[in-house]
Amino acid sequence: MSRRIVTSFLFCVIALGNVLAQTDNIKPTWLTERFARTYVLKIPAPRGQIVDRNGEPLAVTRVAQNLGIIFPTPLDYSDAKAVAFARAQIQKAERLTGRTITIADKTIERHYRNRGVLPLDILQDVTPEQQAALKDQLGEGLALHPMYVRHYPNGPLAAHIIGYAGRAGGAQDGPIENNEMLWPEAEGRDGLEASFNEQLTGKPGQITINFDAKGKKTSEKVTVAPEPGYNVVTTLDINLQQLSEKALQKGAKRGALVFVDPNNGDILAMASWPSFDPNLFIPAISPEQYKALNDDPNKPMIPRAFRSAYPPGSTFKTFVGIAALESGAISIFDEFSGPPSMQVGNIVMRNWKKTDAGMLTFAGAMEQSCDTWFYQVGIKTGSKAMIEWSQRFGFGSKTGIPLRSEAEGFIPTDEYMKKREGRRLSSGDLANISIGQGDLLVTPLQLAQAMGTVANGGVFYQTRLVLQVQSLDDKIVTGYDLRVKDQIQMKSENIAELKKALVDVVTGAHATGRRAEVDNIQVAGKTGTAQWGPKKKERNAAWFAGFAPADQPKYAFAALYESDVNEPNTHGGTVAAPLISQVLKEVYKVEEKPKKRKAPKAEPVPEPKEEENAGD
Repeated sequence: MSRRIVTSFLFCVIALGNVLAQTDNIKPTWLTERFARTYVLKIPAPRGQIVDRNGEPLAVTRVAQNLGIIFPTPLDYSDAKAVAFARAQIQKAERLTGRTITIADKTIERHYRNRGVLPLDILQDVTPEQQAALKDQLGEGLALHPMYVRHYPNGPLAAHIIGYAGRAGGAQDGPIENNEMLWPEAEGRDGLEASFNEQLTGKPGQITINFDAKGKKTSEKVTVAPEPGYNVVTTLDINLQQLSEKALQKGAKRGALVFVDPNNGDILAMASWPSFDPNLFIPAISPEQYKALNDDPNKPMIPRAFRSAYPPGSTFKTFVGIAALESGAISIFDEFSGPPSMQVGNIVMRNWKKTDAGMLTFAGAMEQSCDTWFYQVGIKTGSKAMIEWSQRFGFGSKTGIPLRSEAEGFIPTDEYMKKREGRRLSSGDLANISIGQGDLLVTPLQLAQAMGTVANGGVFYQTRLVLQVQSLDDKIVTGYDLRVKDQIQMKSENIAELKKALVDVVTGAHATGRRAEVDNIQVAGKTGTAQWGPKKKERNAAWFAGFAPADQPKYAFAALYESDVNEPNTHGGTVAAPLISQVLKEVYKVEEKPKKRKAPKAEPVPEPKEEENAGD
């Protein structure tokens, strides 16, 4: 991990220890009586940091300064006099800081009776400018005192992964007891903050305070320094995460982008949009802010990348093709027709194009994303092979990342259909599954994981989000080693034909994913569009998934665009493919070479327009 991260942690601990040791700057309070007494209180420890794979901070702990009222000891004011004293200090603080301070008389009275020797905080996290205004103006009735505060330096970036930490326990307004915390600790509530809460939580320190028989404080000393929690090192690349969220912000109201390293299973970026700022939850979110997040129609708190599942549309044809080829149902040379429609049982099922595509091999059908071709091949392949091969690529199962409530997705089986409708999967069911619709559901993370396995030729790595947990002195406490879950054996000619087909989806004469093109690198991918949601309120889930560079893959990816109801022209090729292109162009910008002047084309290939059940 970066040495500057360790240094910043040490500075944080030392800074707070120094301030706590200065009795003029902090006035801890506890229940006291008019006789000699010693109290031992705990100093909360700073939480460990969450960082990206290069040590760039995603969640940190900093020292904040709170402004509190210091009541004179011994505590012999009446309620009215205590309130009057506090109101005078509040007026002075408002004048010096320019901030309005609202606090009820009952709160002042309760604090004075139960915790009067402790500061009554009236302003939290005072800014450096406000601290300068308060300097030498505090008098005997006000004091700045330090506390640890969780902070997310990049605001909304990766918020759905990091999660947030909230204040443990309720408000501290009862009588103080020995060994209680000087202020409430932070505890993880969601994301990695929650999953690794135990490791991130440090060991509390200890402060000892003595009072004489009259209730006057005689000494205060930090006897045990707090120990910071462990640091969590993720697999994320903060730059790729930023590019992904920027692309979503620019190109989608709602959606997700996932980038995985196909050579080891590491999640390099996992963006859900819209996002939220986890700093809103520090130390506790206001009811108004929480209501605004919950009432937002775009649901910014939902981690769409891993907690939401959608029908994958024609991206799933990649895996239907693998099942058909590897089971021997077809070969790479077999041709099937691509009519504009065909009868399946008692239903007429259509292609997204209204014209006949002619006789097509697997590669040609992938390039054009011909639905009627895949209806035939899916039925010919059968449910057993399609289900087994889909499951081998991770569909229908959680990836196992250490985040709560990851969606499993869903692969319909004969057993499921028997329970639901008392029958096996029909030809119509298989036709629907073969174009990624029906009851089929996948997450963007699952699709990126599966494309990573295709990209590397069949090695199914355990998907990783965390590399290691380590101590302040860089010792690894827990490591998460690279692990192969499955070695999927596929014929070399089949995988070669599939990769060629995925490249043709982007660059071929009938390409549906042309908008994913990037100069100087070859992108392989598959478009997809599926309808989802309740009837009469259906929306499109528009996809583009694949890998790049096609010859030596470094990135496997999945892009999801979630449309509005009746939003026009929201297909994988038109709205999802450009999201990937935008990110990859930035990633490879430094590697771009001057373009050679090309001879003009006799006739440009028109952008495909998708229709009806819009497979792409």
